[in-house]
Amino acid sequence: LRFAGGPRNHMPKGLPFELKSYIELVELTGQCIRADKRGYIKEAQPILTRLNIEPENWIKLTTQFSRVFRGAVGREGALTDYCETLQKRRRTNLTNCARLLD
Repeated sequence: LRFAGGPRNHMPKGLPFELKSYIELVELTGQCIRADKRGYIKEAQPILTRLNIEPENWIKLTTQFSRVFRGAVGREGALTDYCETLQKRRRTNLTNCARLLD
């Protein structure tokens, strides 16, 4: 399901909140988990910095994802493994993945 934004009249199909709110919820939840447990997120750096994603690329990923990508999305090694498993010869999206995710 897509993120459909805040509740309103004539709500489109999707999750009733914004992607940004979801990311913040996940980050805050991770910060609430005990520091000695798996899943703990340090408060030191913003999430995009930790994910090594430029803010401009994040905007493009969240607003134009279905226009930019068709099929599998990930880092080069993950796409290679995916294509080998499915016996595909082409790694579609490789250029856009490298540009937006690396």
